[in-house]
Amino acid sequence: MMEKKAIVLLCIVAWMVPGAGHLWLQRKQKGLVFLLILLLMFTSGLWLEGQLFPFDPFQPFVMLASVAELGIGVVYFVSGLAGYGTGSVVAVTYEYGNTFLVVAGLLNFLVILDVYDIAHGWK
Repeated sequence: MMEKKAIVLLCIVAWMVPGAGHLWLQRKQKGLVFLLILLLMFTSGLWLEGQLFPFDPFQPFVMLASVAELGIGVVYFVSGLAGYGTGSVVAVTYEYGNTFLVVAGLLNFLVILDVYDIAHGWK
């Protein structure tokens, strides 16, 4: 079992870069798979013209989608700053893109929970 401060840092790193927590814990194969798959899924969402939703507390579903997308970590901010994720509502693939973006973030939250369990020695 790791120290609590180290576990918190580990989870923050796992959030920032998908798969980094597993790489830190010497689970290289899982870490690389999570890194590649989650980034590919997020990139596919952007390619399918999905939208990076703004954090808007007056629109609860938009806010939830934003929190879900934020789960992918630094890639979310880099994509927004680079001008990606504006979304095109008239595109046939818009909803598919949104789904890929949201699911990539939510899956990374699950990956972080896995890192947390491993760090505690529960797995």
